[in-house]
Amino acid sequence: MTAQPTVQVLGAKELRKTLKQAGEDLGDLKDVHQAVGNMIVSVARGLAPSRTGALAGSIRAGRLAGGVTVRAGSGSIPYAGPIHWGWPARGIKAQPFLSDAATTTESQWVELYQAEVEKILDRVEGQS
Repeated sequence: MTAQPTVQVLGAKELRKTLKQAGEDLGDLKDVHQAVGNMIVSVARGLAPSRTGALAGSIRAGRLAGGVTVRAGSGSIPYAGPIHWGWPARGIKAQPFLSDAATTTESQWVELYQAEVEKILDRVEGQS
């Protein structure tokens, strides 16, 4: 009778624990989302058309566990959407200041996300 091959995994408990923690950390990138949102907001405020500055002043970021939202306008500034997306029937040409800000800063915020993901993955441990 031949012996069955045996495999022993060293550090499996630590690997499992750190992988679980990494998964949780990757699911909760709120701080990075906030930094990305703030980056986009600062550029969007400079790109927003301005008569009084109210539209630019209404631009804000909201962080979420799964992403970031950058918004403009409010109840007292209902024209943010038509200014950004346009309203051809009213002769309003689109001025996509939010979209342009996100596109302009994309390489910077991709770097932020990449650095954070790498930092999280560097904490994964096991034995080789």
